[in-house]
Amino acid sequence: MNAPKLSARLLAAADFVRQGSFVADVGTDHAYLPIYLCSTGKIRGAVASDVNEGPVQRAKINIRSYKLDKKISVLLTDGLRRIDILFPDDILICGMGGELISRIVSEAEWTKERRTRLILQPMTHAEALREYLNREGYSIIGERLVKEDKIYQIICAEYTGKSEEYSDIELIFGKRNLTKGTELLKEYAEFVRSVLATRRDGKLLSGADVSYEEKLLREIDGLLANN
Repeated sequence: MNAPKLSARLLAAADFVRQGSFVADVGTDHAYLPIYLCSTGKIRGAVASDVNEGPVQRAKINIRSYKLDKKISVLLTDGLRRIDILFPDDILICGMGGELISRIVSEAEWTKERRTRLILQPMTHAEALREYLNREGYSIIGERLVKEDKIYQIICAEYTGKSEEYSDIELIFGKRNLTKGTELLKEYAEFVRSVLATRRDGKLLSGADVSYEEKLLREIDGLLANN
């Protein structure tokens, strides 16, 4: 069966899905991700969900066109509500802000009880998402940076009930990404440095305290010097 072509960030997320799992794709849009995973034989089935009617209808049309109606169901729902009854093994939440992803996970306590794998791709505020996961006992077991139109982060986590010490830099970039020290990490660090420098300069003009930005900029300079 021919599989749909995925973007680089969605392919990176798909890599973290476990073989033979049942997947929940939250905020599915066109359902290309679960269709790809089913078409390639990686998963046994999926539920594709979205909070809006338009994406749900698009997902149904695409699923039918790939003749996967018996393997992929579609649900109109907010976040992970009502998905617990389907017992997903792996949960994909891609293309949302880190704070929204945190809210969705926080409303699904059952992800702690079942040791569900979370595969998350925040568009913004990855540091807030990591802070939430760590505080709530979800251990980050895998991370990846991937470049498309810009650089995206993929975070893979499972509930262990344990928390770790995280520095501000580790929250921003991810401990595993920092350990790998790739060229993509360097490029992303340069981007983050530019954003922070602009924020600092704006705060200086208004007379606001910039000690936090200055601290992060020094740490990023150190990171860049060692990569």
